Amino acid sequence: MENRNEVTQYKIMLKPEEIQRFIQEADRCDFDVDISADSHVVDAKSILGICGLDLSRVLTVRCHGYDPDFAECLKKYAAEERVK
Repeated sequence: MENRNEVTQYKIMLKPEEIQRFIQEADRCDFDVDISADSHVVDAKSILGICGLDLSRVLTVRCHGYDPDFAECLKKYAAEERVK
């Protein structure tokens, strides 16, 4: 894994049935990954944290490092690709 000292940001949407798989992917990262909805920011590796977010809204993922596999994984959750 490549770990850069930059923060990359992605806009995604998650369905409740996708949370577990998303967390498994985030957990492979050796850097912090946060996810937020509005002003609520939680650890993207926390099932309780993510379940407390409003999943009907676009979520922001902030990666405090870079992993090309995780970046590729996030494409399937990309907000612009989803229909609410």
